[in-house]
Amino acid sequence: MLTPSKPNALAQVAGTLAEWLEAPTADVRIDVTSQADPGDALVAVGTTAFVVSWVPVGTVAAIARTVDRLQNIPVSANAIPLVAVPHMGEAGARLCRDAGVAWLDLSGNARIARPGLRLVVDGRPNLFARRGRPANVFAPKSSRIARWLLEHPGEPVTQRQIARAVDLDEGLASRVVSRLLADGLLARDDHGALHAPNPDLLLDAWAEAYDFAGHDILRGHVAARSGEDLVHVLADAFVEGGIEHAATGLAAAWLYTRFAGFRTTSMYVPAVPPANVLECIGFREDPRGANVWLVLPRDEGVFHGAREQDGVRCVHPVQAWLDLRAHPERAAEAADRLRSDLLTWSHDG
Repeated sequence: MLTPSKPNALAQVAGTLAEWLEAPTADVRIDVTSQADPGDALVAVGTTAFVVSWVPVGTVAAIARTVDRLQNIPVSANAIPLVAVPHMGEAGARLCRDAGVAWLDLSGNARIARPGLRLVVDGRPNLFARRGRPANVFAPKSSRIARWLLEHPGEPVTQRQIARAVDLDEGLASRVVSRLLADGLLARDDHGALHAPNPDLLLDAWAEAYDFAGHDILRGHVAARSGEDLVHVLADAFVEGGIEHAATGLAAAWLYTRFAGFRTTSMYVPAVPPANVLECIGFREDPRGANVWLVLPRDEGVFHGAREQDGVRCVHPVQAWLDLRAHPERAAEAADRLRSDLLTWSHDG
């Protein structure tokens, strides 16, 4: 479905609110001139008024800017600030909730919580999902910049320095940096050095665009007593075979935090290991009963920042956290623990 124009979007927002609040159509008013900012409109549904800000591209960065503005614009105490988007993602919903700002999407989801009014609808699919993989600053190679910034929080760096550090062409680095600056995910200090003013927001924006399924994944089974034994079997075999590797997902989270036992062991490798190595570990391709995922990454950047943890080479916690979102078992809990333990930053945003 195509994203509607602002007038049509506001009409849909007003109609949805009227339906949910059981207000007659005659009691719905839309005033697009009532606010100084052209992105806002006053939508009155019966006796309830909303200051609606329509965000046609509901990225985390765009929602964060809108939330900040809605919190600061002078509005009537009786009007409810509300962010409207085509479809609200998990990170954007969390931003709104933490800021106490209501939201509604045109896919039929919403969270509006005010004294005397509580409206929560979730689980409805994205009606505006785009096919294909649009170019973005978190594309596999481009995301090397975000990764470096999150691995080196608070460390100012020039554009040229970061391009060299992550082995990126300076032209591509310039385009990525310009977009990150425009989205408010990157900033320059008084000396022109770059830094991420809000690393949490940068990570959430990356997570919104990240697709673990974009990697090639060979799923199979290896006999092992536990996930812990299995990850060591794989790591030892790859070390002996001279194969670059790094554990991710549940295995990496467990090695970093010792939280949540696991069965599925995911390991990045640059290519399918030779047959003799797979035979040595007893690997049998079996997508249904798989306890091993050998992940061939779309870009070698996944190995950047890898470190040894308890004798096993693991991806950086940032990469492990991103990958956990596509894993089974207790992955959601493991991701929360990994983030609370190892991905904490102070920021000036």
